[in-house]
Amino acid sequence: MARLDRYMLSQLLLLFGFFALVLVALFWINRAVVLFDRLIGDGQSALVFLEFTALGLPRLITTVLPIATFAGAVYVTNRMSQESEMTVLQSTGSSPWRLARPVLVYGLCVALMMSLLSHFLVPMAQSQLTQRESEISQNVTAGLLREGRFLHPTEKVTFYTRVIDADGVLRDVFLSDRRNAAEGVIYTAAEAYLVRNGTGTTLIMVDGLAQRLNQTDKRLATAKFRDFSFDISTLVSSDAPGSTAIPDLTTPQLITGWQALTKRGEVAAGVIAEELNSRFAQSLFCIIAALVGFSTLLTAGFSRFGVWREIAIAFALLIAIDGFRGTLVESVRSDAGLWPLLYLPSLVGAVLVTLMLAHAAHPGWLARLKRKRAVA
Repeated sequence: MARLDRYMLSQLLLLFGFFALVLVALFWINRAVVLFDRLIGDGQSALVFLEFTALGLPRLITTVLPIATFAGAVYVTNRMSQESEMTVLQSTGSSPWRLARPVLVYGLCVALMMSLLSHFLVPMAQSQLTQRESEISQNVTAGLLREGRFLHPTEKVTFYTRVIDADGVLRDVFLSDRRNAAEGVIYTAAEAYLVRNGTGTTLIMVDGLAQRLNQTDKRLATAKFRDFSFDISTLVSSDAPGSTAIPDLTTPQLITGWQALTKRGEVAAGVIAEELNSRFAQSLFCIIAALVGFSTLLTAGFSRFGVWREIAIAFALLIAIDGFRGTLVESVRSDAGLWPLLYLPSLVGAVLVTLMLAHAAHPGWLARLKRKRAVA
């Protein structure tokens, strides 16, 4: 690798690391606030919060990598243009195609990082995260042992206890069950206990009142009880046993298990095709993001006001390409044979980069074409 390539590549990777670190920190803080409120508010420990945060980092990094790649390429190109380094390089015979070579290598380096994340680290972390969420969702005691607040274990169930004694006795319990559309039931009790019975959990209410409202004739029936057991295991939402989450599978698992997944009818072939090819398309998009940022700024001429217009154009192109990619997802999910469409945005980006580099290599071609037409 030539000295010029090493110099530009080192600058690009350095700025990429800076922007990636800043963006990950910003996105992480935004997500951590919501996650902290949900987990700590549900009675989980700080260690669980740190575990969930760590497991969510790989997917978060894949979100910011294309942005950091684009920002690094734009910053380095802009700085080299302002300090006349780009002008000197071009005046010594370095063509735009030659200058784009280290940017291409830079994009390939980021694409390798993205490939490692999207094909292996993200699915593995997502699988572990899904398992931990399932374990926590089945911990009914942690969800219900919160005094003085109305809790909603499911959409149509409300639970409340005024105070919880040191020995675990729940005082002044309120339970509203509205899952049956034809009949709503409200239980109130002076005290209650949570009892484990194998894999399930039962709420034992003592000295209470049950009120049943028939929604058909609007009649209310009440009944006092000395003790009453209510199975709350059904309040825990869990995924169907044996179901397979496609994002939780690594790319080799998706490729080898494609036929088995579709034969069992667990998921449509289009969903698998979209997930698999999207991982490859994400890596290609990192290369395009670097080249779009570089080539757009390279076409800018000298201006005392800088190249802010070209930066805005480059950002708009990046957003348009990424938005175009998002519109193709549903088409591939409905028909697995359309998987090549996922690579179309990267192809469009490559064509735009080629045109911009050709324009930068021959900046006067449009004026010469107009003169020839005028002479003719």
